[in-house]
Amino acid sequence: MKDSRAWVGDEIHDERTGRTGIVTDVRSGTYVLRPIHGGGEWTTENAGDLTVVVPLPEPSRRRMRRPHGRGIRR
Repeated sequence: MKDSRAWVGDEIHDERTGRTGIVTDVRSGTYVLRPIHGGGEWTTENAGDLTVVVPLPEPSRRRMRRPHGRGIRR
């Protein structure tokens, strides 16, 4: 979670669609989500629809950030 909002790596429940998934990216305020099992993805612009089910632990979150704090290492 970032500032009590869902963030990259968090497992979420999307109240609008009823689906559970993982936040894979946030682009200009649009959350990119993928299901925990299976393929595909969906998006939402309303962070209020997302409830964090399992937050990404803080040590993992630090490893994901680039030295400049911009995004995920690939």
